[in-house]
Amino acid sequence: MRQIFLDTETTGLSADNGDRLVEIGLIEMVDRRLTGETRHWYLNPERSSHPDALRVHGLTDQFLSDKPLFAAVADDLIGFVSGAELVIHNASFDLGFLDAELARLDRPPLKQVAEGVRDTLLMAREMFPGKSNSLDALCKRLEVDNSSRTLHGALLDAGLLAEVYIRLTRGQDSLVIDGSEGEGGTREIAAIDFSSFLLPVLRASEDELTAHEGVLKELDKASNGKTVWRQTVA
Repeated sequence: MRQIFLDTETTGLSADNGDRLVEIGLIEMVDRRLTGETRHWYLNPERSSHPDALRVHGLTDQFLSDKPLFAAVADDLIGFVSGAELVIHNASFDLGFLDAELARLDRPPLKQVAEGVRDTLLMAREMFPGKSNSLDALCKRLEVDNSSRTLHGALLDAGLLAEVYIRLTRGQDSLVIDGSEGEGGTREIAAIDFSSFLLPVLRASEDELTAHEGVLKELDKASNGKTVWRQTVA
């Protein structure tokens, strides 16, 4: 399964009112493994960022003035996401901006190009109802290291989102870049010899055994001698 983790930064909060994209970050994952394929663009939005947005992403007018327009990266963007599932945190926000940019070029919405869209904000709200489910909050809750995140950045946030997604879906604890492949394109995974591991055995002390027996006797008394483990031993 091919997935693209996507994040954007913008000049403000409303694409309908003319706010534009200033940054796009994309990270590819295939079968729950990062491939190392990414796309990252800073864009000239042809307008200034709202002060609140500027405080979030820190991308000044001067920095963006010589960056490409969205039209220059549109074909690469569409080709990269084609046929993949998009994974986005608060998907309606990012897709609203991307689709507005595509509409200016008479191009179809991104949903018509991608295989589908998965919104991790909706996933998190189902799993953690009533709690903060921002990307920062999820990183903290799921123990994803975001210590390098002082300002929001699209590629950085797409990478954090990939880690958060893996932990939300309980597939594995961290991400791995694809390694060598065997014949036919199958991945070679080194076998682990578990016989080389020495597992410590912690035995209960006399006091712990006595306390445990006391609990069992209380259960015997409460059940009138019908505890299943006593009957099994007998």
